[in-house]
Amino acid sequence: MEYRKLGRSALQVSPLCFGGNVFGWTADEKTSFSLLDAWVDAGFNFIDTADVYSRWAPGHAGGESETVIGRWLAQGGRRDKVVIATKVGMDMGEGRIGLKPQRIREAVEASLRRLRVDRIDLYQAHKDDESTPLEATLEAFARLIEEGKVGAIGASNYTAPRLAEALQVSARQGLPRYESLQPLYNLYDRADFERELQALCQREQVGVMNYYALAAGFLTGKYRSEADVAKSPRGGMVVKKYLDDRGRKILAALDQAAKETGCTPGQVAIAWLLAQPAVTSPIASATSLAQLQELVQAAQLRLPAETLRKLDAASA
Repeated sequence: MEYRKLGRSALQVSPLCFGGNVFGWTADEKTSFSLLDAWVDAGFNFIDTADVYSRWAPGHAGGESETVIGRWLAQGGRRDKVVIATKVGMDMGEGRIGLKPQRIREAVEASLRRLRVDRIDLYQAHKDDESTPLEATLEAFARLIEEGKVGAIGASNYTAPRLAEALQVSARQGLPRYESLQPLYNLYDRADFERELQALCQREQVGVMNYYALAAGFLTGKYRSEADVAKSPRGGMVVKKYLDDRGRKILAALDQAAKETGCTPGQVAIAWLLAQPAVTSPIASATSLAQLQELVQAAQLRLPAETLRKLDAASA
């Protein structure tokens, strides 16, 4: 498998990143372990999580995903085979939110304990915190890198102006810079990333590990009517955002491409992302070994130029 460099960092990552939001939530610990084993056995090394996963679930406090990954790593023999990415900044309750230096310090120690590691390979600001000066946040990250607790840093959900400003602060102050960006980007959600962020990331050599690669499952083709949507816990969001004329046009193009390539619509949607020059490693999740195998095959799919053109046109 051909690994890809993440930004200007020393991190070499697989062409797909496993989204760990499912661990300890829609995938129990036993299932999560089997998924992680299969991911590594298939030659992939990139795993993304966050301290807040899965605080939204009833009875959960956050940290569930990191805890599952930590228990899996504690079995031994896997740590040097994976690149672990996690995040800080979302609301963990009791005032634990944002990117102030003290919050980052408390959060990283908690994540290291849950993950049972000495170092987090990629530590990301989960969302921008405009109430904290960028310099203060970056200085806090710098100390963690100096102490060996973090390998590299990244940003998630930053606008182009704020990411550009953060990169300028790093260059001006001689501080570590954000080596990656985690934006919303897929065949349906194109505008926000392509408007300014895409060119910025390419120009500054910032790696892109986009989330919602399959648009919450819409691009797999399983939501084609309001009746389909009503069966899903994610239904309200899908109906509101994706099940419109443009969404149906995209599904039709995916169906045609899937027929031509002998693959599934979801695999085609991921292959389209992998063909985008700014994208380093799209994030996708699986809750079964069958779904994971689909991801593995998608990473090996190379779409013809004409197919890419048709998908571009359908989703423009």
